[in-house]
Amino acid sequence: MKNNIVFNIIFHFVWEQRKLENLVDFYSGLTYHPENIRKKGIFVIRSSNIKDGQLVTGDDIFVAPEIVNSTYVKKDDIIVVVRNGSRKLIGKHTKLNFNLNNAVIGAFMTGIRSNNNNFINAIFDSDNFKREIHKNLGATINQITTGEFKKMNFYIPSLTSEQNYLGNLIKTMNTLITLQQRKEKQLKLLKTAMLQTLFTKKNVPQLRFKGFTDTWKQRKLGEVTKIVSGGTPSTNISKYWNGNINWYSPTEIGNQTFVNSSKKKITELGLKESSAKLLPGKKTILFTSRAGIGDMAIMNTDGSTNQGFQSWVVKPHITDIYFLYSLGSKLKKQALRKASGSTFLEISNSEVKKLTLYLPGFKEQTIIGKIIELIDKLITFQQGKTNKLESLKQFLLQNMFI
Repeated sequence: MKNNIVFNIIFHFVWEQRKLENLVDFYSGLTYHPENIRKKGIFVIRSSNIKDGQLVTGDDIFVAPEIVNSTYVKKDDIIVVVRNGSRKLIGKHTKLNFNLNNAVIGAFMTGIRSNNNNFINAIFDSDNFKREIHKNLGATINQITTGEFKKMNFYIPSLTSEQNYLGNLIKTMNTLITLQQRKEKQLKLLKTAMLQTLFTKKNVPQLRFKGFTDTWKQRKLGEVTKIVSGGTPSTNISKYWNGNINWYSPTEIGNQTFVNSSKKKITELGLKESSAKLLPGKKTILFTSRAGIGDMAIMNTDGSTNQGFQSWVVKPHITDIYFLYSLGSKLKKQALRKASGSTFLEISNSEVKKLTLYLPGFKEQTIIGKIIELIDKLITFQQGKTNKLESLKQFLLQNMFI
């Protein structure tokens, strides 16, 4: 016997080791064939319909009602993936928090019912469940059988009220996380809509701000920015390295909008005696030109790059840096079309200069750039709230279950 020490202020009862088959009822999924699929009919829940612990639609399958010989799902059922081509997806699950009429689960899923599925779902969110899955996975087939599933052992509170408390706590956490994820998704949709209406394919956008009526002009990127190639000091000369000048490689440019410091740094001598260039902070957009073309970040502090970049230095009162950064996805598509190479794709300095874009006056650019930047900051803030809630949930799970 073990005691849970985190919640002993509220509960003082022993936790008992129990097999899952003594806690829940199992039901199997439906086996169907391509000829059974219909445009309308009985919805079959599959692995692709479970994402981040939620039931999602979009990749839906329906079958003829007359072939269904399996259990229909009910509100509060837990659906678990028990067989999949990817081992990491085994154990993916969702609890149905609403009624779903005329739906069954697919053959590679298992359905679970109990009197306290909030608590059972919390167990399935825990690392204990992941360890049990790992122990029971087949050597050659990515699956856990119903027999193995039933024999999984977990420590649970002997008191039902404690089970209810813990289950409801994690349910509340899941609800809060879902709400924050929904807000994040809405902000991303807002950004997409703004980009579609504020930026134009031709010379007049769909949405204009008061006071702006001039047509946008098509320009080449090399006309409105300075395109700067990178370089690498000799790695055999120690005097060139471990200085105080940032020196970026393409692998450091990911999903972040801004970069402040590089992993490797070079010296003044390394900069002087190589083809690397010093780029001004807050005026430079790093743009990867090989081994993954089109990754971008705004450089907050002065720095340099290796030869995997064709960076854009904005010209004062001609290009607004955030406006230009927001055009990144369109310019990336152009760059990929112009890229060439037998070993890996690369776009040259001269070809980057030829990339085209439509530009309004500098003042209008600045307003649009500030709006998109504000939305990006809200998205980042929302992501931070979601990450904190997810970290809190993981802390609770790690300390609640023994």
